[in-house]
Amino acid sequence: VLHVRFLLVPLLTSLTGAAQYLLQDAALMSYMDQRFVSLEKRLEKCNQDILDYVKEFRDFSKMVLSRLAGLNAYKAEVNSEVQNLLTRIERAQRDIDYFGSVTDSNACIEVHEDLMKQQLLEEAEEKKKLKLMLNASCDHMLTGIKSLKIAKKTGDKHGSWMKDPGKKHTKIYLLNGSVNNVILEFANIMAFMENNQMLNARRVMLPFPWEGTGHVIYQGFLFYHRYGSLNEIIKFNIQRRKVAGQMLLPGAGRIPAYQLSPQTKIDLAIDEQGLWAIHAEPETGGNIAITKMDHTTMAVEHSWDTPCNSKDAEAAFMACNTLYVVYNSPSGGTSRIRCVYDVLDAVNTYEIPALHFPKRQGSHSTVHYNPKEKQLFAWGDGSQIIYKLHTERK
Repeated sequence: VLHVRFLLVPLLTSLTGAAQYLLQDAALMSYMDQRFVSLEKRLEKCNQDILDYVKEFRDFSKMVLSRLAGLNAYKAEVNSEVQNLLTRIERAQRDIDYFGSVTDSNACIEVHEDLMKQQLLEEAEEKKKLKLMLNASCDHMLTGIKSLKIAKKTGDKHGSWMKDPGKKHTKIYLLNGSVNNVILEFANIMAFMENNQMLNARRVMLPFPWEGTGHVIYQGFLFYHRYGSLNEIIKFNIQRRKVAGQMLLPGAGRIPAYQLSPQTKIDLAIDEQGLWAIHAEPETGGNIAITKMDHTTMAVEHSWDTPCNSKDAEAAFMACNTLYVVYNSPSGGTSRIRCVYDVLDAVNTYEIPALHFPKRQGSHSTVHYNPKEKQLFAWGDGSQIIYKLHTERK
């Protein structure tokens, strides 16, 4: 027994030490597992934070890119507003020049007779210059619309068709829709009126699409309002197929030129004197303004505020320095000219009766005057119409 006890005591001691070592190792392993789990949770939180930061940065980047994209549009709008302000300051300057020499006594302003005479002389001189610029030999006025002829019925509800009023031009141009970038060119009016000629028309692609239906073709150039811009006018050489000029039209593009044709913000027109722009301005309560432009240099020559309101207006045209505004009902009906404005005051507009468009119910998308043929080229509910006119001397 003593011998066995002698052998077992060391063995039991050794086993007790090993057990204690294993218990310590298990506690260490448990501690390490807890630390590992804690570390995994921290890594997961770190990854989630990084994903949140990445998402926030992407959202911020999108916002910055959106702001940058709109910067050019804001810049163009500010430039347009500045040009409009400068134009209005120039218009007002003539009316307030004489106040510089007027004395203020007891809050009453006395205008000297000499200043009044000087102002009248300046106004007369201004009208004389305008007559020279606008070639006062243009002396006829519209007194009636004789008849209509539907040349073709094709295209969308909105569109424009025209003939270049130059001496040797016979081609017909069709511009379908209020936003597009393809012109269809026909050899002459007979080719245009023939059936199945749409496929044989020459297609001219524009570098920028147009907006509205207020474009014109004059001496081989297409003038149109560029889509997406406030008031940019493009001059496009049709034969060479390239842009020949561009400009920003002061004061235009903020509201539609005509209430019943909201797709058109700027309506360009051609008469015996050349290129005009017709548009409405919010500062005058929506009244229509007209601007004479130099078609060669794309510069503004003169502007007029007219008494013609854009409410219930569907179209307008210029003929011999005179604006004729076409009105209708919102649901469509008989179109009639109810406002006439002569820039040289050669027409007493109150003596002109309302001019009706004959034998037709509906609405017009465009009405353009051709000074060479003394006719109106109109687009009404998808039909291309020619109106013949009655005229008399002013």
